[in-house]
Amino acid sequence: MDTENTNQVTPSKIMQIGMGFWASKTLLSAVNMGLFTHLANGSLTGEAIQEKLGLHKRSLFDFLDTLVALGFLKRTGIKENALYSNSEDTDMFLDKNKLSYIGGILEMSNNRLYPFWNDLETCLKTGKPQNETKHGGQPIFEALYSNEDTLREFIHGMGGVQAGNFMKLAHEFDFSNYNTLCDIGGSGGNLSIHIAKHNAHIKCISYDLPPVGPIAKENIKMIGLDDRIDVVSGDFFKDDFPKADVITMGNILHDWGMEDKLMLIKKAYDALPKGGLFVVIENIIDNERNKNAFGLMMSLNMAIETNQGFDFTASDFNQWALNTGFSKTKIMPLTGPSSAIIATK
Repeated sequence: MDTENTNQVTPSKIMQIGMGFWASKTLLSAVNMGLFTHLANGSLTGEAIQEKLGLHKRSLFDFLDTLVALGFLKRTGIKENALYSNSEDTDMFLDKNKLSYIGGILEMSNNRLYPFWNDLETCLKTGKPQNETKHGGQPIFEALYSNEDTLREFIHGMGGVQAGNFMKLAHEFDFSNYNTLCDIGGSGGNLSIHIAKHNAHIKCISYDLPPVGPIAKENIKMIGLDDRIDVVSGDFFKDDFPKADVITMGNILHDWGMEDKLMLIKKAYDALPKGGLFVVIENIIDNERNKNAFGLMMSLNMAIETNQGFDFTASDFNQWALNTGFSKTKIMPLTGPSSAIIATK
């Protein structure tokens, strides 16, 4: 028996991923209950946390100390004598009162996605979504857009999770040769806000369905950019895109099947001048399809959430863009697993 080889092979990764839902649900529960927002005001005892969150004393310290062991909380003392405080990352990204809050996507993961992923096996065997539609509910976007509260929560969540990508694109991409930009599926106007803020010469259009308009206008006015960003309402399935030097789409293409993807790419092409750019921001899967695990799992999530949506590689997109008439594409890495693919007309 090859003992050297036996010593190197361990089950630790299998256990870490296989039991990963323990850690995930502990963090998601803490976010959902607003624990890190409470602690942003200063450290608290276990008893104070118990009272604020309405917890039972039985698992109180196991819960809090798990968050310490996972690196999400800091602690001095132990159990009844302990004081708990936020770690640097939870203080920055999981305090609801900070602009950097990304918890919206985690709240949605806890409240919606977590139970749906229990049916991944069914999704893999049937090819059908496993979300609200499974029990006769509306498709995700119809359901979201029909209720202002859920729509706000969704827009807030998406804006938070994309903030790093939008900032990097706005800071690092050279927009000096372009004067107008239209963000298709512009949601709360976040991408337009970042671009306009860091490129004083550009005028932007944030384009989305009518129910989104008031939320985008609110956000844009709050930042004081309403003189440089127009909010335009329309339906990208039925209407032509507004004309602009640059057309952007953040996490839009992956929601749809092949036919709709090609239709949206063609509409972008038609709205651009020669030399104009189409910028697509997604969790682009690496061409070998063996590194960007998050991008691949996002594609599984699209199967759970939509009828035909899927994520794609840079070479997939390159082929679609060239077939549509674009002259070339290039990829720009953004934050984490995300990238921008830029197609030139």
